[in-house]
Amino acid sequence: QAQLVESGGGLVQAGGSLRLSCAASGRTFSNYAMGWFRQAPGKEREFVAAISWSGGNTIYANSVKGRFTISRDNAKNTVYLQMNSLKPEDPAVYYCAAGRSLTNWSHAYDVWGQGTKVTVSS
Repeated sequence: QAQLVESGGGLVQAGGSLRLSCAASGRTFSNYAMGWFRQAPGKEREFVAAISWSGGNTIYANSVKGRFTISRDNAKNTVYLQMNSLKPEDPAVYYCAAGRSLTNWSHAYDVWGQGTKVTVSS
């Protein structure tokens, strides 16, 4: 059974950094685009970043462009989200997802992890 497990969330001060990881198992995810989404309390889930199956193409939400970097290591079946210069508006539960195409549309992703919580203190 395909499974995604996120890790790396936690509490960080504003301006600090965190690196999230998403470990995939049960399927050859190297053929899939991978995305990161986030959901803050009382808000809808929103797109953060995505990376193509090869890692050669990436897309970002405007709110994180220049601060966050998505990458992947297909040999380890792992996707990363390096988050720098964290802001008070970044706290959320961050989810990784796998899909067939590189897109910011959440419905295109058919496998989701359980999420990891990021908290930013001011």
